[in-house]
Amino acid sequence: MLEILVDADACPVKEEVYKVAFRHEVLVTVVANQPIRVPKHEMIRRVTVTDGYDAADDYVAEAAHARAVVITADILLAERCLKAGAEVISPKGEPFTADSIGSAIAARALMADLRAGAEGISGGPARFQKSDRSRFLQKLDEALVRLKRDVG
Repeated sequence: MLEILVDADACPVKEEVYKVAFRHEVLVTVVANQPIRVPKHEMIRRVTVTDGYDAADDYVAEAAHARAVVITADILLAERCLKAGAEVISPKGEPFTADSIGSAIAARALMADLRAGAEGISGGPARFQKSDRSRFLQKLDEALVRLKRDVG
């Protein structure tokens, strides 16, 4: 069965996930470290994990499979899910692939080193834009169409 797994604690596109999932009739599993609100719907399942810092990531990585699309901004979680055969998309609509994950991990490590080693260097990801939301909707729809086609 097709499934969307959402690393939900800081995910800005949960509503968009529901909209696309309803249209494609795909199960959504929303995973978070604390209870969050989700629509009451038979196709949405909420999982709250409280066992530690990486508990939500561990749950998503273990649940990932070849018929799943994982939504996460966490590069290390994306790598784990790719190894499980899942498709992975960031909330900004950027797909993580086997070809791109290595450079994404390297860039993450470089930025962490720069932030740790120099005063005044701070920051994080760029602000979430309206164009990111649009790109996300397109990429999620494309991923689900592709997975449906590969089965049928």
